[in-house]
Amino acid sequence: MAKTKTLPWDPAEHLKSEADMAAYLEAALEEGDPALVAAALGDIARAKGMTALARDTGLARESLYKALSPTGNPELATIMRVVEALGLKLHASTAK
Repeated sequence: MAKTKTLPWDPAEHLKSEADMAAYLEAALEEGDPALVAAALGDIARAKGMTALARDTGLARESLYKALSPTGNPELATIMRVVEALGLKLHASTAK
């Protein structure tokens, strides 16, 4: 039986439009897992360009990679700066 070769899947390669990015972040927020939200922001940041994001937020690129990883634990202020620099908005609604 032949072995199946797999390749790593990078979500950042599939986030082509602002709508894709917003939907991806919304899905992560709906899960309610802070690590997933941070990782989703990291994927979106890589799709847009981490160097430009670092410039726009005033944060070091290396610290952004660390904070926006699945094991990162970014402060709310960092998340807000990143979301704004990415051209996204966070929204609240009532829980049902």
